Amino acid sequence: MLTWQLDHFAESPRRASILRATEQHDDGWAEVDEALVVDEASGRLLDFIELPDGLKREASSRGIEGLSSDPYAAALVAQHRLHVYRRYAEHAEWSAFFAEMTSARDSYLGVSEHGSLDDLVRDYRLVRAGDLASLTFCNNGTEVTAEECGYAMRLQGTTLFIAPDPFGGRTVEIEIDAREIGSQSFSSAAGARHVVASAPIVRLRGLVKGTAN
Repeated sequence: MLTWQLDHFAESPRRASILRATEQHDDGWAEVDEALVVDEASGRLLDFIELPDGLKREASSRGIEGLSSDPYAAALVAQHRLHVYRRYAEHAEWSAFFAEMTSARDSYLGVSEHGSLDDLVRDYRLVRAGDLASLTFCNNGTEVTAEECGYAMRLQGTTLFIAPDPFGGRTVEIEIDAREIGSQSFSSAAGARHVVASAPIVRLRGLVKGTAN
């Protein structure tokens, strides 16, 4: 996001906190990602969407405290939790989670040196845009509409197109290392961890380009 030019990002006094929140918003998932979760019936590895709700809430609650030295970044990550799980807002089993995240967001925002709640909500668009760009590229995702974060995204081959163009005509190179495993089932999480740990590392490379539409 260093070359991002829209939404006043380049000159924002909160730029470092926005970048930190974008980079570290999923740190709370590290423990679950390392442990791996296997569906008992099918033996498939479960991804972050398929995990039981209890694990989602637990993983999402972690990580925010680790950003306490940057309260505005911590508030942005709490806002991220409220946003991505908003479909559960009326579910009784999620009520404690939403109360916790709202309290964390407001508390960290209150002690930060930056911005109001309105500023936070506007800045969060950038965090969400970075999150969705990563998800779309890494998961070969479907198109993202502009209603979600103010930017539409689509993946074509290994090129991610974002509209409106946030890069001022520049093309950005991206890459990520991944473990490559074949389609298979596992009898246990321990077995899955062994296979993943011994799997070859591949480097996925691509481009990100701005476009008018």
